[in-house]
Amino acid sequence: MADYLLGLDAGNTVIKAVIFDLEGNEIAAAAQEGHSRVPRPGHVERGLEELWTHARAVIRQCVERAGIRAEEIVAIGCAGHGNGLYALDQGGEPLLGIQSLDTRAAGLVEEWKAQGVGDRTYAIGRQRPWPSQTPTLLAWLKRYQPETFGRIGTVFLCKDFIVNRLTGKRVSDVSDMTGCGLLNVVNRHYDRDLMAAFDLGEATGLLPDLAESADVVGTVTPEAAAQTGLAAGTPVVGGLFDVIASAVGSGVTRTGAASIIAGTWSINQVIIDGPDLSGPVFMSSTFDRSRYMAIESSATSAANLEWLVREFFAESGIEDGRSPYDVCCALAADIEPAANDPIYHPFLYGAQQDGNARAGFYGVAGWHTKGHLVRAVLEGVAFGHRQHIATMRSAGATFDEAVLSGGGSRSLIWPQIFADVLGVPVSVARSRETGALGAAIAAGTGAGIFADFSEGAAAMVKTERHYRPNAAMARHYTRRYELYRDIADAMAPIWRRLSNAEVEVSEAAA
Repeated sequence: MADYLLGLDAGNTVIKAVIFDLEGNEIAAAAQEGHSRVPRPGHVERGLEELWTHARAVIRQCVERAGIRAEEIVAIGCAGHGNGLYALDQGGEPLLGIQSLDTRAAGLVEEWKAQGVGDRTYAIGRQRPWPSQTPTLLAWLKRYQPETFGRIGTVFLCKDFIVNRLTGKRVSDVSDMTGCGLLNVVNRHYDRDLMAAFDLGEATGLLPDLAESADVVGTVTPEAAAQTGLAAGTPVVGGLFDVIASAVGSGVTRTGAASIIAGTWSINQVIIDGPDLSGPVFMSSTFDRSRYMAIESSATSAANLEWLVREFFAESGIEDGRSPYDVCCALAADIEPAANDPIYHPFLYGAQQDGNARAGFYGVAGWHTKGHLVRAVLEGVAFGHRQHIATMRSAGATFDEAVLSGGGSRSLIWPQIFADVLGVPVSVARSRETGALGAAIAAGTGAGIFADFSEGAAAMVKTERHYRPNAAMARHYTRRYELYRDIADAMAPIWRRLSNAEVEVSEAAA
């Protein structure tokens, strides 16, 4: 009987199920796109019942497409987007799902910044408050929606909800909980002083049990087996923060190795031996049982191309069998880069440095085409990644090559832009589903098939493409990156005025 591993990857928009053999070959896959709700400006939510409906559907489809017996799946791992807030009520039923694109707490973050709260939280959790962060959202609910806050029984993350539905367990893993700023990073435990800094001293009891990512935390219940087509009793591991899963699934497992993810979020991360660097970074997460990941990130990456395609290119390419994304990348590839090309800020959902930031095209002229605007989006996203990497390097996280994953890695032009903008060689892994593959490697580690993530990645990850930076283009992009930064500095007061106007309209409507 052959052995297989099931990896689940639950993002902000799509949930995927992929079955792998032990050499990393994808045997079958299924995916389902979910729906976000925007009940008010800045509020981005999802229905948890829909999430579980889609999860069980893709699992069943995947098992059926694989043509294997469910008993041949030896273990299951789940990765999911970090932060946001996923809550069960006190009876264990779905209550609320807030996605990591939500910015409702931007005002609270500004208030805390003035009070120095971030210094207290960073000292313990190596993270300052930001709008979509789990404890920040929980504190916002406590202040502005106390009735909902009072109904909460469990607070955890996206993938934890799916693990809960599969196993009945109320558990999260340390990578997700450090990534959302809820753990003492040094001892990997909950911390009362940290909770008090977020004004959540009474909420410690709402937090789930903790496990390492590759720990078996439960097994598939008979009820979940009936709903998914899985075999009851199949082991399920704690799972991973999806950025860690993507690093593992793209083969980034050695200390000093860099993983860049161009997905909904701009993720830039380097494995380090201890939890501290010489300077601050956006967040630190655990990587495995002893090492850590230094992370700089924001919701400023491939979601910008998704928006452009959805709003302006949805029907493009269909007549000749191309996807709208292929059409966009072809248009961008036809553009000869010039110093006076338009600049794009990828701030559809704000910026890490400024929650009020907005996206925008700058320097558009009458001779520019759709291709120029598409290329500006691709470059602007890469500039956003460069800004994060500059912060990491100033904090002492160094690297000389990177592996690119996420939706942006599928393009044949975008990885070269990344290599030129960042000035380092960039590789792309063969598997497009690096998050699911990383979750499967964690499952294989928990099942005893692999000794650790490094052994699992060596067995299951293959590299497909390599890109080397072009020196002339690197100089070109350095000049354009400086312009990108200067425009952002100049726009900051305008963005603040727009944000204040939005609040005034919202309050008037209420």
